[in-house]
Formats: sequence, C-alpha cells, structure tokens
Amino acid sequence: MPASTRHHRALAVFVHCLGILAAVPALPTAAPEAAAAPRPPAATPRPTAAAPGPAVAIPGPSAAPAAPAATRPPVAMVARVTEPTPPSAPPAMAPPSRAPASAPPQQVTVAVATESSPAPRYRIQVRNVSNSPLETTVRQELPPGSSTTAISGGGRRSTPAGGSATEVTWRLRLPAHSTTTLGTALAATAPGRPLTAPTCAFTSDGSRPYDCATATWQAAVAPAAEVTEAPPWRRYPVLLAGLAVLLLISAALVWVWRRRRGRRVTAAALATGGGAEGGRGTVYPRPAAPSPVRRRRSPPVWMLVGAAVVVLAGVVGTAGWTATRQVASIDTQKQPTSGAWMGTGVTGSMGVPLRESAFEFTVYRMICGAPGTAGKPDGGGAAPSNGRRCEATVGVRNVTGDHQPWHSELQRAYLPGGRWVSADESATRTANLGRDVFADPMAAGTRMVLPLVFTVDGRDPPQQLELRSGVFSAGVRVQMP
Repeated sequence: MPASTRHHRALAVFVHCLGILAAVPALPTAAPEAAAAPRPPAATPRPTAAAPGPAVAIPGPSAAPAAPAATRPPVAMVARVTEPTPPSAPPAMAPPSRAPASAPPQQVTVAVATESSPAPRYRIQVRNVSNSPLETTVRQELPPGSSTTAISGGGRRSTPAGGSATEVTWRLRLPAHSTTTLGTALAATAPGRPLTAPTCAFTSDGSRPYDCATATWQAAVAPAAEVTEAPPWRRYPVLLAGLAVLLLISAALVWVWRRRRGRRVTAAALATGGGAEGGRGTVYPRPAAPSPVRRRRSPPVWMLVGAAVVVLAGVVGTAGWTATRQVASIDTQKQPTSGAWMGTGVTGSMGVPLRESAFEFTVYRMICGAPGTAGKPDGGGAAPSNGRRCEATVGVRNVTGDHQPWHSELQRAYLPGGRWVSADESATRTANLGRDVFADPMAAGTRMVLPLVFTVDGRDPPQQLELRSGVFSAGVRVQMP
C-alpha cells in the first residue's frame, strides 16, 4: 500500500473517532464513591428478642440493615450529608415599570349636540350612572359676544367673578341611573361663524368636574346657485382655437403679399433695363449689372434699451411680489414642525379638541381667583402679595397605543408681555383631592377630565395655554377669550 493511502486512511479513522465523541452527550459528573453507593432504605422499628423491652428504632442511616451498612463506604455517607445542593440562578426579569394611571370611575357623564336650526341651539344630556342620587352643578360656557334667547330646565345666565366668559348654570339632583336633558338657544350671529359651547358637570360645590363635553354649531350651508353654461363663443377653448386660426390666416396673408411684391419688383427691373447701343439688340449677351448691396435694418438703440429695461423691471417686480407674499405668510407665533419637534403645532380656541403627537387636549373652562389668594409656592416661602390661582378644566385623551407620561413643567400659561408660568403641582394635587395626576403615565386610549392650577401674579388673566405631552412634542396652544 502506498504511503499516501495509509496516511489518508489514518486521518479518516481519526476524524471518524472525533465525530463519535462529539455525538455522545455529556454525562453528569459524580464522585465514584457516591455513584457506587446504593441509596439507604428507610428504617422501620423492629423488636429484638434479646432486649427485655421493646427497642426503639432511630430513623436514619444507622437504622439500616446490617448487611448494607457493612458494605456501604462511610465516605459516601459524609459526602451525601455534608454537601448541599447549590441554589439555582434566579430567572432574568426586566425591571418593573410604572403602572399606567387609571382614571377614577365616572359617576356623571355629559353629552352635548347641536340642532339644525337657523340660530344656534344646543342639547345637553346629563346622566347619572351611579347607584345613588347625586347633586351636580352644570355649567355651559357661552361663545364670546353671544346672547341667550331661551334656557330650559331652570338654568340661569351669569358671569362668574374671575371668569373670562358668560355661562349658564343649572343645579340638578339626579336620581340613580337617570338622564336629564337641558337646552339653550342663542341669538343669530353672522353667517359662517362657528360657535363652540363647552359644558361641564361639577360636584355640588362646583369645585371638581365629573365630566365635560363640547359641540360646535355651524350655520346650514346654503344650496349652491345653479350655474348656467356659458355660450360657446365665451368658452376658453373656443377662444383659443379662434385666436390660433386668426394667427395662421394672418401669417398666410403676409407670405402671399411678400411673394407677389417680389414678383412685381423683378418684373419692373427687367422692364426698365435698356440696351448698350441705343436700345438696339445685339447678338452677344450683355453682362449682368451688379445689384446694389442692401444692408439689413437693425432696430434703433433706444428701442433695445427700452425693451431691456421693461423686461428687467418685470422680472424684479415679479420676484419682489413673490418674496413679499411668502414672507407675509410666515406665522411667527406657530410652533416649529420640523427638526427635533414631533408632530405639528396646533392653535385653537377654548372648547375645541386639539390633537398633538400623543394627547388630545380640550380646555373647557378657565377661572381665576382674586389677587392675593395664591397659596405658598412649591419650594416654600411666603406667597406673593398679588398672586392668584387660575384653574383650567382640561380634558386629556391618550390617542396612542401605549401608555404615555406627562409632566407639570411642560404645561404653561402665558401672561401679557410674553411671560409664562408652569402648572402649580401642589395646587393641582390639592384640586384633585390629593391625587397626583402627573405621577403615573396615562394608559392607552384613556381620557381624564381634571383641573390644572396655575399661580400667576398681577391682575391680568392668562391669554394662552400651552399643553404638551413631552419635551420634544410640538404641543397645542389654546387662546383664552
């Protein structure tokens, strides 16, 4: 056998052995003494004849039969008793996250709808879903500049102290599982002007909201006037086709005129040409007289300069007009919508739902206390002498598929002059009966109606509220009436 064949066979046998070793599963390692020692059987009490009384058998290894005890090595017993089983590693678990906040169950629900009428009319349904009768105060904010013509259910129109709008108030006692329908009618307004009237149901003392709803009335769209078809001679395609035919006819007439004029000029030149000797003919052809060189007429300089000036003025004017319109269309008050900001900044009025990247905010009411009624700030210290608290009733809905946190520092009230203050967290907790609404994230799809408190200084109420879900969210801005 050649040497190369022997080497190949030896290498094949070696690789085959390695494959067999890799296929054999690993066996648990154990001490040979412990593996060879049998498990001691359970000891049972047995009476002996040599003893005067009954012998008490002590359970354990020493009570085993004599034959197995003589054959079992003592080393195995020591190893079984003294070596504890190592504890297993704890399973890998993710750190627990904060549970999303669950809104308290609603006892009273509110629904508002508009009616199809020439003047604004609103229908309010207040329902008690609890098992006991409740007393509630219902308030409807009226649009600025509007006046009521009819109020049902014993409601009264009033202007609260520190409020920014006129409201209609009802004091109701709702039986268990009952529904009460209220209604208001407003005077007719300018056509095309939408009117929003948010409505909230509060506790009997009017301090904490149960639920809020809103509706926007719009005048019925008038039927469009019937548009008569224009005559054929006033239609743009017909006019363009007529203009094109007129241009073609004009070009054809100019071409025919130039051709006939050229023929007449040639005939006149041949007719006026005389002979070399008194008009008598000759056998030899006369040499052709050189024709005078005609210079092409060029437009005058003043015409070229004027045309250039007109064209330049038109280009500059068009560019300036376009740039002016683009600059005028820029809204300096609008939030940035690109770059690091998420979503699109939205601005609206009170009572209108405004949606940003994660939340839908609706401001239903804003009322401010008298100057000097503000409590101590969060960091301690004396309260400002002219400070007061403004409470906004806000509805927040999580429109995403996951729980979302939000923070009190990102909710701001803008004062005249561009100054702003963040939400007073301690005052907001007090208004919510000790519940911290910013402590836990909001669950997906949930909605809460809660008061937000802002501590401001001066006599002027906030002009605008800025609400947002996160630091990089574009947020919404609500204009106060």
